Amino acid sequence: MDPAEEPLVSGTVQSEKSSEQQEQAGEGLENMIEDNETLEKTRAGFDETVRSEEKHLDQEHFPGESVQKDYHMPDVITVRVETDSDSFQDVVVKIERPTYQKPFLGGFKNRKTGVEFHNAGSQTIPKKIPDKGIEIFCRETQTVFEKNKLQQTNNTTSTQMTKRGLYVSNATDKLISPGKYFTAEEYHKRRLEAVIVIQKYFRRWHAINVVQYLRERKRLWLEWVEQEEIRKKREKEEKLRREYERKMNPKTADDFELLYHDLELWKQEETERINRTLTGAERKAAFCGLLEEEANLIALFGRKKLDAHEENHQKAIFQFFYKCSQPKRWKAYDGRITAMDTQYTLRARELFEIYRNLTMYGLPKDERTAVLLTVRSTVKEHECKLTQEILELIDRELDLMSREVKECNLEGLRKRICTLFLQYIKIPKVNPEVTRILKVPPDPLKLYKNVHFCHGCENYFPSTEFPIPANSRTIGKCRSCYRLENEAHQRKAFSKYKPILENLRKSEVDYGDDSKIVFLVQLHDLHYIIETIWNCQSALSACSDIYDLVMIRWDKQQEWSPWNTILLTKDEADAHLKLCNLQEAYEAAFIHRIKYKHIRAKNYFAQIPVMASFLHKSDNQANANRFLKHCSSQKTAEQFYVSVDTLQAYHFLTLPSCWNRQWIDLLQISNLSTPKCVTPALNTCERAKLRDVIICSRGRR
Repeated sequence: MDPAEEPLVSGTVQSEKSSEQQEQAGEGLENMIEDNETLEKTRAGFDETVRSEEKHLDQEHFPGESVQKDYHMPDVITVRVETDSDSFQDVVVKIERPTYQKPFLGGFKNRKTGVEFHNAGSQTIPKKIPDKGIEIFCRETQTVFEKNKLQQTNNTTSTQMTKRGLYVSNATDKLISPGKYFTAEEYHKRRLEAVIVIQKYFRRWHAINVVQYLRERKRLWLEWVEQEEIRKKREKEEKLRREYERKMNPKTADDFELLYHDLELWKQEETERINRTLTGAERKAAFCGLLEEEANLIALFGRKKLDAHEENHQKAIFQFFYKCSQPKRWKAYDGRITAMDTQYTLRARELFEIYRNLTMYGLPKDERTAVLLTVRSTVKEHECKLTQEILELIDRELDLMSREVKECNLEGLRKRICTLFLQYIKIPKVNPEVTRILKVPPDPLKLYKNVHFCHGCENYFPSTEFPIPANSRTIGKCRSCYRLENEAHQRKAFSKYKPILENLRKSEVDYGDDSKIVFLVQLHDLHYIIETIWNCQSALSACSDIYDLVMIRWDKQQEWSPWNTILLTKDEADAHLKLCNLQEAYEAAFIHRIKYKHIRAKNYFAQIPVMASFLHKSDNQANANRFLKHCSSQKTAEQFYVSVDTLQAYHFLTLPSCWNRQWIDLLQISNLSTPKCVTPALNTCERAKLRDVIICSRGRR
């Protein structure tokens, strides 16, 4: 490199010019670009012509001269390219102008001439590194850096001793004598003893913390137990209070069912007391008094039933109108509920308002007259025999009101008007919304479908009015006849089993395995299962509180059925459902007792055709399980040289007598015959007993 050239630093280069050169440049050029100005400050675009002058500073070679350049780069240029030795070709080249300002990469400057030479870069746009969303760091080399550092003490100290010409006091000196020497073994022994002491204190501290934690857990558990007992006691008291309220003010059929059930229990207690304490004429007189008192109570129940029926009738009418006047509702895709009123719902709402005003008591005379006139204008829209009768009654009431008749004398007339207007509202032509609520379809031909004859009251009802117990083979009596017969003879309270059945069906739905049997069981069947088979008590704790009992699956892997159930309390049921292996959780005697109850349920429900089909399915599944057990027993028999028949029979002989019948059925299903080979596994008495059992099972079959 020429020593006259000096490098330029990257950035804005400012040339140092003498005052003379600046004056010459100012005299000759007015629009001359200064050295400290860049091209961007001139505000000249890339497609404009830029006139620039470079004035040489060397006045010796170029005195007073300035080089002028006036050049505009076109968008398209033609370049002649030599293709052969004698031929040329013109190529059109399109100029791509940069869309960004090129960076200054430095350069050199001639000291003598003052000409600047800039370093040029490529015209390619720099490639952008894609952003991967990860922060990248530069990794240095793994070369070890060595560094020496002195460890000299910062403070230099010295000592002095007594010598000739210098006295140093020893008043503060300490006499240090060597201690007892101990070996490495003794040192480690001392360390071990110290470690043991530390462990003792740590274990003591840890034990204190554990005891405090357990004490706190116990305190919290006792508080929880106390709260649970209080809650259960409060719930029980609330249930008893509600039950007492239901008996004192019965409103529904279930309430009267409880009354008649308590009446029957009271009658049985009194009968037992009379038979135990009285004899002869006194006994007969006591029975007569008991019969008379029972008749009075039944009459009292009847009066309460009439009052409740009238109140429930009004509630049913208002509920009927409420259903008719409800707007159409549907759920949108976003979960919001949309409601829309149609002309039919608006019509039903209008009729409901008229009926409610018509049934109000204590209205002034002018308001009552306005209501009657509204009813008259509404009824005149449809002419029929019913509307004519309503109009006649309205005219009669208006006439009597004009004659100042007392309201107590108009009560019967007003009830007739309300009843006839209610019949008018239930006409589908007047109120189209009633067609989806009325039990009796408007088309008479539809009455022949699903309509059955009740042999008790000799009336025709739809199939929904007939309760069909699981042990029933035909459609017998309707619900009202069943209820009347129950009140007259048995007086059983089936309503207290409703919560158990509802909880059972809800739990079966939560399993999601398409359970069907639980929805075929009715309250009468559940009453038989709980009262007769399970004695209305828990199988574990013998708790007889019906409100605390639930029915769950015995084997949770199979669907619920009367032969796969167990009656437990709520807490016991939660613990039972957490078990994985019933054979390990319960004793063999308890499992045998549960299986015996399942067999009783099978014998009861096997009489029902629908239940029998499910029973056969469960038996087929049980046979498959027995086959798997049979295969496993085959392997065991081969090991001890005992036949499968003998092994199954040996299991039979070891079971209690109450299970003999079940294993006889197993022998029949498996087609087991007399043992093919008699081995020393059974003694002579057991062989004889086995042969007798198989012969007896064949005779029973």
